[in-house]
Amino acid sequence: MKILLLGKNGQVGWELQRSLLPLGEVVALDRASTPLCGDLLRPGALAETVRALAPDVIVNAAAYTAVDKAESEPEAARTINAEAVGVLAREAQALGAWLVHYSTDYVFDGGGNQPWQEDQATGPLSVYGQTKLEGEQQIAASGVKHLIFRTSWVYAARGGNFAKTMLRLAQERDKLAVIDDQWGAPTGADLIADVTAHALRTAMASGEEDLSGIYHLVAGGETTWNRYARFVLETARKINPALNLTAQEVQAVDTSAFPTPARRPHNSRLNTHKLQQRFALDLPDWQTGVQRMLQEIL
Repeated sequence: MKILLLGKNGQVGWELQRSLLPLGEVVALDRASTPLCGDLLRPGALAETVRALAPDVIVNAAAYTAVDKAESEPEAARTINAEAVGVLAREAQALGAWLVHYSTDYVFDGGGNQPWQEDQATGPLSVYGQTKLEGEQQIAASGVKHLIFRTSWVYAARGGNFAKTMLRLAQERDKLAVIDDQWGAPTGADLIADVTAHALRTAMASGEEDLSGIYHLVAGGETTWNRYARFVLETARKINPALNLTAQEVQAVDTSAFPTPARRPHNSRLNTHKLQQRFALDLPDWQTGVQRMLQEIL
């Protein structure tokens, strides 16, 4: 089996290079790849690459993820998150290939306090959320066999993340102020990659296209950014007591304390029952992955 992986150096893409290898040959590309094109800002060249490789599976881990910047660059966000995704979907459909794609909780309006289910009405609040929704719609319209995984609050040990930012600030300041009215589940890129490989293998082995569809993929449990920050600092102190964390207080503030160009959803909870049931999975609590990541970086 040949797998074309796009966005190989992103948080999820990096982990996918590992998790997909047992399934077959992986051709991993990013926007700088040559002569094959992995740049989603060049949909035409992307289509030519798909035709040249004729993969059995396309896994698209590339996206325009600069949420605030998208408000001032809607054309670039739409090209990457919607137009190029539509090209991948139609090319995969023509080949009879599967398409794996990642979406986001930002397709919802963030209302209420219950975990969102896959079939609930969408209502994005931002250009980023709207373009990610348009990408989903392009996939559905193509008729391609697909797995769309909506996720949120993604982190990885590699590169920057919220936990690393909190640890840095806690060494520079006596007090932190962190948002406490946005709810979600921190989800490791390694968990996303491993679930992807398992679900893809199951879907292809079953020969049943009814496994094609949208799934919510996040770690178990829920928290706020403030409580997430508290957990990070408490866990870091246990792992490395010598760490010089001077911050003694993590103040809880509302979203309004940190105005941003793009509106953030208050409720990023995602219901994962469908994913767990159809693919016989058990998703660990978010604390398990965050603790493991902290042990790795500390």
